[in-house]
Amino acid sequence: MGTIESDVCFRQGTMGSLTAAFAKLKGKRVVVTGDTGFKGSWLSLWLHMAGAEVFGYSLPPENNQSHYSQLELGRLIKHEDGDVRDADHLTSFMQQSRPEIVFHLAAQALVRRSYADPKTTYDTNIGGAINLMEAVKQTDAIRALVFVTSDKCYKNIEVSRGYRETDELGGRDPYSASKAAAELVFSSFFESFLAKRENFGAATVRAGNVIGGGDWAEDRIIPDCIRSLSNSQPIVLRFPNATRPWQHVLEPLSGYIQMADYLLDSPAEFNGAWNFGPAESDRYSVLDVANKAVEVWGSGEIKIDKVSPKMHEAGLLHLNCDKANSQMNWSPMWNFEQTLTNTVSWYRQVHDGKRTQELSESQINEYMGTKND
Repeated sequence: MGTIESDVCFRQGTMGSLTAAFAKLKGKRVVVTGDTGFKGSWLSLWLHMAGAEVFGYSLPPENNQSHYSQLELGRLIKHEDGDVRDADHLTSFMQQSRPEIVFHLAAQALVRRSYADPKTTYDTNIGGAINLMEAVKQTDAIRALVFVTSDKCYKNIEVSRGYRETDELGGRDPYSASKAAAELVFSSFFESFLAKRENFGAATVRAGNVIGGGDWAEDRIIPDCIRSLSNSQPIVLRFPNATRPWQHVLEPLSGYIQMADYLLDSPAEFNGAWNFGPAESDRYSVLDVANKAVEVWGSGEIKIDKVSPKMHEAGLLHLNCDKANSQMNWSPMWNFEQTLTNTVSWYRQVHDGKRTQELSESQINEYMGTKND
């Protein structure tokens, strides 16, 4: 554990790196695949606020409640409906957009949905990875690729320590296996076709359980809590004691933005895999999350579902982020308390009528340390 003084200095260094990367985005052409998704919409908004020219490629949002729809993000960026499984369309889009930076987030991102529809999960997360890498290969304007996978790409053997980038890949469920396979696709494709490309860098980035305002997906703890709380129904938990690396959506996105900057400046030093997660000491259970959600919301009840689960879910999963901490000067800015407070209060304010764009931009500015009171 560092001293208070060293921790403060480290956080100031993190903010300095992020601020510098943010400033250099102005005027850059950037593609975000999966811009209609939860993380993709937050990233696209942040890039737009930095002055980047953002091109989004994704399936249409699933409903009008989505963060993308509520932001009216299509008015702020240049979006094109598209499927990463469509190789020709994706390549054409990339060549027409001619980005300098690509953030690849398009994916089937739900574990439980992967059990219901494994083929779509594999086709999207593995086949889509192949198509994305081929599109990058055929677009010579691209100088930096940030390829987003997941902490679930690791073979989870339920150890108490955090997984490092050099640990074994694997996955018991279709989603986890697809993310491990996508990592192999990335690595083999990069070494075969892109490693010797001049002025080009590419990295895979692995985040923990990302939460934040605007996520309305099924079978995710925060959206499930909010749906219950807003309807005055009890929150029902399946795995109350399971721990996850909970982090606010802005935390890994800050790492992705800094990673793109480092790849542009020093690609050979930053190619490869990187973890972006909360401090390993931040170990909180699903029950902890639900209790905090009730507290911030101002009311609510929690019930434990005692029915045996029909599918496997990991009970213990953490990331080791020493590599990003030491080599990128990156560390999380918000602890568990701040993460849950900012997340649940976002939903509470939207529930009470606040505009989504105003609220999301305010949280980004707060995270950047430039909030105007």
